[in-house]
Amino acid sequence: MQTQEEDLLVLESMFADLPEPVQRYMRFTGVLGTPWIKTVELKYSGKFRQGIERPWMPMTARQVYTVSPPSFVWEARFKMMGLPLLRARDEYRLGQAHMYAKLAGLFTVFDVRGEQLNQGAMLRYLSEMIWFPIAFLGENITWQAVDNDSADVELEDAGKRVSGRLHIDDDGRPVNFTAMRYREIEGDFSLDPWSTPITGYGQFGGLNLPTKGQAVWNLESGDLMYVDLKIEELIYNPTG
Repeated sequence: MQTQEEDLLVLESMFADLPEPVQRYMRFTGVLGTPWIKTVELKYSGKFRQGIERPWMPMTARQVYTVSPPSFVWEARFKMMGLPLLRARDEYRLGQAHMYAKLAGLFTVFDVRGEQLNQGAMLRYLSEMIWFPIAFLGENITWQAVDNDSADVELEDAGKRVSGRLHIDDDGRPVNFTAMRYREIEGDFSLDPWSTPITGYGQFGGLNLPTKGQAVWNLESGDLMYVDLKIEELIYNPTG
């Protein structure tokens, strides 16, 4: 693959070695013939909860990604009792993640680092590449065929690897991403099944992309949907 990304266009030849459902997915996105993406700015709204018996909190978030090297910075505000009292930040770069939150801008609710968080952040990045699908063509990505409706995908970064399964329908639309991901529970971690089902599609940046979806822990006790979101704005290679 060419290394001068600023001059690179997505070519049909880049799909040749991909599993058939992934080729179908790439064609659905409309990414063929488009220029390479280096950075992404994403804004969305939705709701979040910390547990099945915990209340939903309205949420707005802004996230900035880089493709090479993979990284993201996520900043969100949550309303409690109708007021935007809780702020959170999650970031990943070069294999390291850091997540923290403050209440009313003063009190630290949590401040987490560690290998389990690193794994979770890498998987989050891998699953969210559906909003900049050109990254699935990178040299740090490995695909493995599964069946006509899915393929396994692995991301390598900073000497670490994570993998999940992308599920694709007959029209090439991504419908879910599943993986085993570490879940933080009151300072401890549990490795649990995790999924991000997609419920809506639209166009941003000239591509066909998911616009609505959830994040779900698929636990033995039952599914815990903890995020429900809608994309409000997406900009590729923002200059501001």
